[in-house]
Parts: sequence; C-alpha cells; structure tokens
Amino acid sequence: MARNVMKERKPDMYQAILELKDIQECMDFFEDICAMTELQSMEQRFEVAKMLNEKKVYTEIMEKTNASTATISRVNRMLNYGTGCLTSVLNRMKEKE
Repeated sequence: MARNVMKERKPDMYQAILELKDIQECMDFFEDICAMTELQSMEQRFEVAKMLNEKKVYTEIMEKTNASTATISRVNRMLNYGTGCLTSVLNRMKEKE
C-alpha cells in the first residue's frame, strides 16, 4: 500500500479541541496527546507561519526559530497553496492585538 494515500479524516479529535475551555487546558490536552517533539515541531511551524505572514525574511525566521530552510519553505508553501485557514486565524489574532 502506498504510504501517502490519504486516510479518512475523523472529526472526533477536532470536536474535542473545540471543547477546551482555556489556554491552559489546551496546552495540557496537547501535552497529553502529543509527544514533546511533536509539540515543539508544531509550535515552531506556527511561529514560522506567523513570521511569514508578517513578511519576515528567511534569515530572520531561521535566527529566531531555529527552523531549517526546508521547514520554512514547507510552511510558506502551505500558506500560499493550503486551505487558507491558518492565514485567516493569524489575521484574526493580529486584529485582536
């Protein structure tokens, strides 16, 4: 079987995320469900996405996040060709600042 065949998405986990009450509960939930390396990778990619959304250059992003150029490029590709949801969320967060 091919490794990159998309499996059926299951909404239960995403529904559980919507039930979280506050930032601490959210952090605890993800700490329970993810390995520390997975959390660190997701947090790093999110920081990269924020900086790309702010039009920061790769060298600055690399300095501040320790992300590789491959990771930055992957996140940039997702921001440009993904669903657009992350960009919408980042913009909403920016509006609240």
